[in-house]
Amino acid sequence: MGELKKLVEEGKGKHVGLSEASPSTIRRAHAVHPVTAVQMEWSLWSRDIEAEIVPTCRELGIGIVAYSPLGRGFLSYGPASAENLAKDDIRQVLPRFQAENMEHNKRIFERVSEIAESKGCTPAQLALAWVHHQGNDVCPIPGTTKVANFDKNIGALSVSLAREEMAELEALVADGNVKGDRYGGLTPTWQESETPPISSWKQE
Repeated sequence: MGELKKLVEEGKGKHVGLSEASPSTIRRAHAVHPVTAVQMEWSLWSRDIEAEIVPTCRELGIGIVAYSPLGRGFLSYGPASAENLAKDDIRQVLPRFQAENMEHNKRIFERVSEIAESKGCTPAQLALAWVHHQGNDVCPIPGTTKVANFDKNIGALSVSLAREEMAELEALVADGNVKGDRYGGLTPTWQESETPPISSWKQE
């Protein structure tokens, strides 16, 4: 962070952001130089950041960039998102996309689809709208390779959710309702990314 601060002071960058950082790491970094945004996976079926990360960011005035807001396609297509995946597609090995977990998780998508139909939108638009409704300090970044899907994602901005609808969606994905870890140990998340204390550093 000290070096990144120098780059900003030299005009080589405007802002500094973090990704999958723990609450204490966010605080330590922010104390050296203001952190503008923290990128975290946040969607209807990935809500682990709500207990600690979100409150920390809001206390410090840091924006949240929500990646994979459509659950890597699950909240767009349900079980079909796991079909015909390329050999190098990471979803091939992610726990939530394995058959035994997908069989359970498909119930979530089925109910999301029902609610979306009642509101005249797609499941993806409903899922994106839920993220949008988390606050003006949250910016979801859904990925797409098709203009048609991009246009549909923009349409999510027109989907309004009442407090009762938000509560129903959140009840669908309460603790234990989603089967399978995000990465299954393949890559560290904020929960495994605690920065070592400075006292443990060794100078070469």
